[in-house]
Amino acid sequence: MPKPFLPLVGDKTLFAQAIARCGDAAQFAAPIVVTGAAHLGHVEAQLGASSNAAVIVEPSARNTAAAIGLAACRLEPDAVMLVCPSDHHIGDKLAFAAAAAAAAELATDGWLVAFGIEAKVPETGFGYLKRGEAIGDAGFRVARFVEKPSFEKAKEFLAEGGYAWNGGIFAFRAGDFLRELAEHRPDIADAVRVSVAQGREDGRRFHPAAAPFDAIDGDSVDYAVMERTTKAAMVPADMDWSDIGNWQALQAARPCDDQGNSVVGTAELVDCRNVLVESDGPRVSVIGLEDVIVIVDGGEVLVTSAAGAQKVGKLAGALNQ
Repeated sequence: MPKPFLPLVGDKTLFAQAIARCGDAAQFAAPIVVTGAAHLGHVEAQLGASSNAAVIVEPSARNTAAAIGLAACRLEPDAVMLVCPSDHHIGDKLAFAAAAAAAAELATDGWLVAFGIEAKVPETGFGYLKRGEAIGDAGFRVARFVEKPSFEKAKEFLAEGGYAWNGGIFAFRAGDFLRELAEHRPDIADAVRVSVAQGREDGRRFHPAAAPFDAIDGDSVDYAVMERTTKAAMVPADMDWSDIGNWQALQAARPCDDQGNSVVGTAELVDCRNVLVESDGPRVSVIGLEDVIVIVDGGEVLVTSAAGAQKVGKLAGALNQ
């Protein structure tokens, strides 16, 4: 089961939480979910039959610029799109709604807006946005997009100030995005338009034509548009955000005891600090350890230091996971 469709933080799945965050009809229109065919069943099961969401079924995976382009082509040019990954955790819904309102204000004036997540630690797993001059009271120009830095460079960013994490959340008018995409990656823009024009509707599902879409040389929205446009802006967002990108991030997003320990399933911890245990069955006992992660999934057991958790991709069989 892919990450968005699991209840990793709280009782609802990350996908369901993402939909619920945008559920206030006074601020948000009905959602459009862009998904691959492999996950269509997960999406529709978790939306429920009564949902007013529309679903666009990608013929193939061609990265985020093309996926966002599909949705933009299905909207009126002046519609403000709020682009949200469905596998993130946002603990402060009010701060999210406020950032979305500020981003919409800028987007209405023609800006392509990124959420600048407040950087509180020198994180090397995210890209950064450098804040430029103010745009009224709503936000700032983006002075520079920065690739994932080294630890030393990330510490410099925090010490200097004016840098935020690029959380992959954006707002812009559909027409503005398509114009920028056509300017900087006309091949993607043309293929998306043809794919939508030749697509077909099936209830709330929309199926873009496969042949033109499959021919796209995919690219991320950051590389294809945001880092090239002269209209890039950002709004500050301090909203208890996490991309739940590794076991440490999951532990940080979950409630912990006074020693920083987090347990899901049956476990007993004695003299432990900052230990994460998740077991779907067997009882786990941990004594006298610090900064350790223990995961039991059926017949599979993972034991790693918190620092080593980033290396799970080196395990045999990791690609199958």
